[in-house]
Amino acid sequence: MAGTTTVFAFTGDSSRAGYRMVTGHWFQGPGEAVAPSTFLTEAAAEVGDSVTFQYHGRAVTVRIVGEVFDPHMQTNELLTDAGSFPAGTAPRPDTWAIYVKPGTDPAAYATALGGALAPLGLTAQAGQQHGSSDVIAALNSLTATLTLLLVLVAGLGVFNTVVLEIRERVRDMGVAKALGMTPRQTVGMVLASVLLVGVVGGAIGLPAGLALHGLTLPAMGHSAGLDFPAAATDVFGTPTLVLLALGGVLIAVLGALLPAVRAARARTVTALRAE
Repeated sequence: MAGTTTVFAFTGDSSRAGYRMVTGHWFQGPGEAVAPSTFLTEAAAEVGDSVTFQYHGRAVTVRIVGEVFDPHMQTNELLTDAGSFPAGTAPRPDTWAIYVKPGTDPAAYATALGGALAPLGLTAQAGQQHGSSDVIAALNSLTATLTLLLVLVAGLGVFNTVVLEIRERVRDMGVAKALGMTPRQTVGMVLASVLLVGVVGGAIGLPAGLALHGLTLPAMGHSAGLDFPAAATDVFGTPTLVLLALGGVLIAVLGALLPAVRAARARTVTALRAE
């Protein structure tokens, strides 16, 4: 491989270091390593292959046992146990990870620890899962923006359809009002007319959206040379799917609400005069 590779060496129990696994498992001892997809692509390697790197003129061979999601660096990197290095050659630690007991506030602990370490020129901060939060948050923001735009477009389509339908049936509605139909009943009648469309739209859109999600998100990652972990793709639980299934009805009702209110407020005499 051209250039250099950044190797992170861990001591102690590093299985809770916060890296999300894409495939395989975290290394369990010396001689094993994990790597992000950028390294695997550059090295033309796969999980299960062995790679050798030079460290101060000494060859170190490790077997890749897992792929991690770690896109925060565009350079090649490898993560392994410090015991993989020959005796006496392992790099000196420059970062320490502390796992607090359940119920402990990490931010408050880091603040107190930072005050104690300040005279030594060291700092402490509450950590996050490496290489996941920033990227996934950006993807979620992009997805939310696109979703809002699609909901708006769908709602405007329903709005336009209902407006045209009301104009075509304005005389019929005038007759119904003359026979005693109240404004609330008018609103209910208009909204009921779009419920079937909303149900059909939700029934068609939900499986189509899930299929598109399963194709688009991995393709976005592959275009950037990344493989996403299951946490970034398997985001639709049962409650979410139920809400999404009802999304078509909600969009239909919201799109038809304004025309329905306007129809309810229209004067009966004006509606009866319409041709």
